[in-house]
Amino acid sequence: MPKPAPAGVIRDTNLAEALGDRYLAYALSTIVSRSLPDVRDGLKPVHRRLLYAMRQLKLDPKSGYKKCARVVGDVIGKYHPHGDVAVYDALVRLAQDFAQRYPLVDGQGNFGNIDGDNAAAMRYTEARMTSVALALLDGIDEDAVDFRTTYDGEESEPIVLPGRFPNLLANGAAGIAVGMATSIPPHNVSEICNALIHLIKFPKARTETLVEFIPGPDFPTGGILVEPREAVLEAYRTGRGGFRIRAKWEVEKLSHGLYQIVVTEIPYHIHKARLIEKIAELMNQKKLPLLADILDESSSDLRIVLEPRNRLVEPEMLMEHMFRLTDMETRFALNMNVLDKGNTPGVMGLREILLSFLDHRHEVLKRRTKYRLDKIENRLEILAGLLIAYLNLDQIIYIIRNEDEPKPKLRKTFKLTDNQAEAILNMRLRQLRKLEEKEIKRENDDLTREQKSLKGLLRDEKRRWGVITDEISEIKNEFGPKTELGRRRTEIGDAPSVVVVPLEAMIEKEPITVVCSEKGWIRTIKGHIESPNEVKYKEGDRGKFVIHAQTTDKLLVFGTNGRFYTLGCDKLPGGRGHGEPLRLMIDLTDGHDLIGMFLHEGGRWLLVASDQGRGFVVEEDDVVAQTKAGKQVLNLGSDEEAAAVAVVEEGDDFIAVTGTNNRLLLFPMEELPLMARGRGVIMQRYSNGHLRDVTTFNRKKGLIWHTGRGEHVQTRIKDWIGKRGQAGRKPFKGFPKSNRFT
Repeated sequence: MPKPAPAGVIRDTNLAEALGDRYLAYALSTIVSRSLPDVRDGLKPVHRRLLYAMRQLKLDPKSGYKKCARVVGDVIGKYHPHGDVAVYDALVRLAQDFAQRYPLVDGQGNFGNIDGDNAAAMRYTEARMTSVALALLDGIDEDAVDFRTTYDGEESEPIVLPGRFPNLLANGAAGIAVGMATSIPPHNVSEICNALIHLIKFPKARTETLVEFIPGPDFPTGGILVEPREAVLEAYRTGRGGFRIRAKWEVEKLSHGLYQIVVTEIPYHIHKARLIEKIAELMNQKKLPLLADILDESSSDLRIVLEPRNRLVEPEMLMEHMFRLTDMETRFALNMNVLDKGNTPGVMGLREILLSFLDHRHEVLKRRTKYRLDKIENRLEILAGLLIAYLNLDQIIYIIRNEDEPKPKLRKTFKLTDNQAEAILNMRLRQLRKLEEKEIKRENDDLTREQKSLKGLLRDEKRRWGVITDEISEIKNEFGPKTELGRRRTEIGDAPSVVVVPLEAMIEKEPITVVCSEKGWIRTIKGHIESPNEVKYKEGDRGKFVIHAQTTDKLLVFGTNGRFYTLGCDKLPGGRGHGEPLRLMIDLTDGHDLIGMFLHEGGRWLLVASDQGRGFVVEEDDVVAQTKAGKQVLNLGSDEEAAAVAVVEEGDDFIAVTGTNNRLLLFPMEELPLMARGRGVIMQRYSNGHLRDVTTFNRKKGLIWHTGRGEHVQTRIKDWIGKRGQAGRKPFKGFPKSNRFT
């Protein structure tokens, strides 16, 4: 009976440690093998394996296309043990000219579009490599890079590509790993080449100089870069930052003074269909009042037409509005987090990335040179043997005809190496002609000269950098600005100035009536109602303020706590019902009430007063509050409350103040100070009572007050005029017993 297998070793491990170790392994695998690109060739493993598999299938630009399913099958079967959908998605992205600045795959069939539509299934599409991909693979058969065995041990794959093309900056990269991410925008390869050549000549060149050559990203979808120069420089220096990209637009004039705006380029990674959808939603929500309609007239070229509300709308203001509320302006994050030569992740600046690329090209050049030298040495060895054969042709033929094993005899007789003897034995009869001997001698001389040159190249670093400069210049010429692929697409614009979009431009202007009750319930009614008696209130409540306004107006509210509050009329509740409590919209504490409510008109003065008879004049623009908490303007004592607020109309030069003690005082306005905040000065004194109301008026026109019977004007006011701080005297005959002016 066989013995049972020995039990496995059981080891006690803390659960937290076990989870930590396994999660760390997963995180490292994600960072190194999936999410972050290599700084040398700018590729992630899946992209590198796709290109290598396509090369193995001989899918170069001059050959025919093959089904994408064939490519994906080879990749997941030989190199990349992941899902076919993920691999195909990566292949599709490499072929999209709106996603890749310099596509690595030439696709045939439906590979998606800028509207966000997906590509067709891999069984319907075909692909081959582009010349950019060939440049990345150039020299891969010449021992330019190291290889490793694949996951199943049956094949080998390159650890990195030779990368004659500066792919990392040219095409950019994006990825999310565990605890880190990368986001690198595409750039113009001609500008990259200029920076690389300058860095070869001046290895200590600073980032500021390199940014002169690379002024910013160059996105495949164009657009306008509007990031300030200082921010761009700081982003490239640190490897972290961002770039603001705006859509490119132009104005098309129409008849009768009308115009329309045509958007020809949109920011990178923005789907056109979703952008138009979002704009349509905002229009339905009345958040784009300046825009009348949006039309998609795109064909092969992008063309989005924006129709303004009317001819009076300024195009710049409309577009500023669009930039603020839609994806017509986006921010592309810069986070140049990459894997270095030692497979260590880290954030690099522009200068470090360019130097890493140059170091890689230098290493590739040395390895290819050594590989070529080895090949030349082997060939020269064989050529030397063939020349010996031509000099001793008859004897060699004799040995071959008469010896059962001619190889050892040849080696011994003519002191040949094994390779030389094998080459002689494999030589065809047609090679014995005299012309072939001359060709061998010429080849021998050429290879000898080349060998000498290559050995000199390995000894001379300056020559090597010269060769690298020539290679970079070739890339620049092949994909330079004179070609359709190489021309700069993203325009470098100036940072936009701060354009103040007025509230009227943000909100659709409509007439409304603002209604506020005694108990503080506020609402709006469409249109301007003619009679306040038409308004209905809750039982036990009644009207306090009824104001004709527009939805674009601001409402100023003054409370007994001495604070001013500001509300947008478009934010007030409308529709049926009794509205909402005003206290839910502003921080008006319990125990305090509303004193005044009126529309904000810039440039006016306001008169504020407390129940103790103190007050001052304040500029209306200074009382506008930005927060729900309001703005403290009138400072109050412990037993003091704000009691009145009045608008100083143009031409008013006198102040009228009344108290609960039935006293009226008139005095010149010049006796009251203009302040931004404070307690003010004594306007009227009371032995037993407090301030009831205050107003301003023009002395020549007379004092005006309103009652239920209408407007009353008192021109004979001389006897009531005094100085600020006096008690005053009994009001005019017929003055309201409430001692209020309204």
